[in-house]
Amino acid sequence: MVFIFRMMEDQIVLNTDKWIDNYADYMYNYAITRVNNSDLAKDLVQETFFAGLKSAKNFQGKSTERTWLVSILKRKIIDHYRKINSKKGKAEVRMNFYDEGENEGNWLEERVPQSWDNQSEKLIENEELKNQLDLCIDKLPEKYAMVFRMKTIQEFETEEICKELDITASNLWVIIHRARTQLRKCMEDNWFNI
Repeated sequence: MVFIFRMMEDQIVLNTDKWIDNYADYMYNYAITRVNNSDLAKDLVQETFFAGLKSAKNFQGKSTERTWLVSILKRKIIDHYRKINSKKGKAEVRMNFYDEGENEGNWLEERVPQSWDNQSEKLIENEELKNQLDLCIDKLPEKYAMVFRMKTIQEFETEEICKELDITASNLWVIIHRARTQLRKCMEDNWFNI
């Protein structure tokens, strides 16, 4: 089944018959790195394909088929973790408190004391780190900063960046490598050696 939609003068074609051949491996690898469970990754990819078929009429052609499918997969992964976390508080998971002695016993997971760390200090430190990283990115040559932000922060696909900036994939990876090297040096000089 191939869905064809018209938008103004352009024709948008979803080649659903080729989804498994073209995207299943990529999407499985994407999912497995995020859920670390082969069966679950396969299920999420399958659910993604079903959701894509159901919402094919909503495809506007503003991205590639693969990018569109991966965005659906991302939502499926997020939904999976939300579902787990909502069940987590209801489960009676016992955790060791003391293994021996007169205080031997367990905690129910939802009643385990929270860390006594100073959370506000961590938040301030993370904000300062983010600000320093932003300053270091701003010091990069303009093209390096743009490619680094698009690939690493905004998570654009390699093909999209190459098309947008009219560069080759190998050129993109050279730029990313050089940007990371310069960022590491900048962070070492301005953050880690304070």
